[in-house]
Amino acid sequence: MREGDVDHEATALVVFSDSTDLPWLRLLKPGFRHCFAALHPKDGWILYQPLSPGTEILPLRLPQGFDLAGWYRQHGFVVVKTKRRTPPKRPAPWALYSCVEAVKRVLGLHCARVLTPWQLYRFLRNSDNFS
Repeated sequence: MREGDVDHEATALVVFSDSTDLPWLRLLKPGFRHCFAALHPKDGWILYQPLSPGTEILPLRLPQGFDLAGWYRQHGFVVVKTKRRTPPKRPAPWALYSCVEAVKRVLGLHCARVLTPWQLYRFLRNSDNFS
């Protein structure tokens, strides 16, 4: 891979959380009120955190071999290990911006019926691409 190329097959963790500062998100399933992703191209982890005021994209400086999924689980998060896919060569279905929509797009997913963190969790758990 050349510098500047995108690693579409990078490992990714999708992390589900109960915490929210937005009152209407309390209507969602407990434990699945927000989601974000940690991407692992060959040279380290990148946190992708879509929030209502803006999106955070941060490199995570972690020791080699650090179990990031285990760390999140120890801190009460639900984690699904998956991978980024090469997105289809067509526009993604139109959808309102949400953490779910942002994570789906960073993973290369086009699944219009997945709207909530719980639905995304179930979709990823029922796919053949996680471990």
